[in-house]
Amino acid sequence: MPWNWQLAKWPQFTFDSLLYIENENKFMRLCGQSQAYLLNISKQDLDQFKVEVISLEGAESAKIEGEILDRESLQSSIRRHFGLTPLLKKESVQELGMADVLMDVYKTFNEPLDHDTLFRWHAFLFKENKHLTEVGSYRTHNEPMQIVSNKFGSEKVYFEAPPSKNIVKEMDRFIRWYNDYKGLFLVKAAVAHVYFESIHPFEDGNGRIGRLIVEKILSQALKQPSLIAISKVLEEGKKDYYKQLEKCNNSLEIDEWIDYFITKIIEAQKSSLSLLEFLMLKSKILTKLASDLNQRQLKLLLRIFQEGPLGFKGGLSAENYLSITKASRATSTRDLNDLLDKRVLVKKGELKNTRYFINPDFV
Repeated sequence: MPWNWQLAKWPQFTFDSLLYIENENKFMRLCGQSQAYLLNISKQDLDQFKVEVISLEGAESAKIEGEILDRESLQSSIRRHFGLTPLLKKESVQELGMADVLMDVYKTFNEPLDHDTLFRWHAFLFKENKHLTEVGSYRTHNEPMQIVSNKFGSEKVYFEAPPSKNIVKEMDRFIRWYNDYKGLFLVKAAVAHVYFESIHPFEDGNGRIGRLIVEKILSQALKQPSLIAISKVLEEGKKDYYKQLEKCNNSLEIDEWIDYFITKIIEAQKSSLSLLEFLMLKSKILTKLASDLNQRQLKLLLRIFQEGPLGFKGGLSAENYLSITKASRATSTRDLNDLLDKRVLVKKGELKNTRYFINPDFV
């Protein structure tokens, strides 16, 4: 069976844009809610939100490809870009490179896409990499560019991309399509991703750069950085993500892929909105109770907020409190009961199964 790029009508993907108008309207409504929140939070919370979302996108995009980045190092690098106090004196090369490329997308989102932009992103991602023969340029090797299973003894070729000799021509056409496309931007994001992945123009890093292209499209449509961690929701369902991409390997009919990918973009926007609501709640609690909390309680709350909207997995236990504050059991009990009385925390369960959570209805 021929690959999609070997079909006579390549790269004329077929789909029905009318199916996705309401999805785009829904996405824009969510963006409107986010914008309202952004206008009503402090600069400190806004900075934290930007750092959190951008670093989450980078870390999860790398994780999809099996690379684990150090969260603190990545956030520290991003903070440097924003002129904020870094968390570490020195960050590792991988995190520096990821921060550079993420901030390049953030700062230059409104510029047209071109070869040099893609080369720059690739060079950032593989800064000081000694394993690739071609960094900051398209692949030129003669061997087939194949995506294969890594099971020893039972290798399966899932996809074979166009040969290297065709890459410049293919990418010229892709970039023209990208800059000329006038349809729904969520559809453009979905098509661009599968189109770019089908070409697979680089020796490595195609998935990460393909997701950066999606971020650029959304930012251009919104006329400001999108601040959405799409890779987080893709990584959470990574098997389904790869399965959906695989369905496009031999076909140009991609409505199923577009429906899937747009759904994931909307999920990512909802997650971003949840983080904003969480930061507003954090600000409300700390502002209102700043003078009514002892140092142990403040330390606990800052530790919970550090975990993000989901907090401690399964909730905070009394043992967690003891570990974080180093207080006695009797003192911990008094502190936790006081936080319950102040309606900062709510509890679920009884006795040893008691767990504490930030009260989402704190006023």
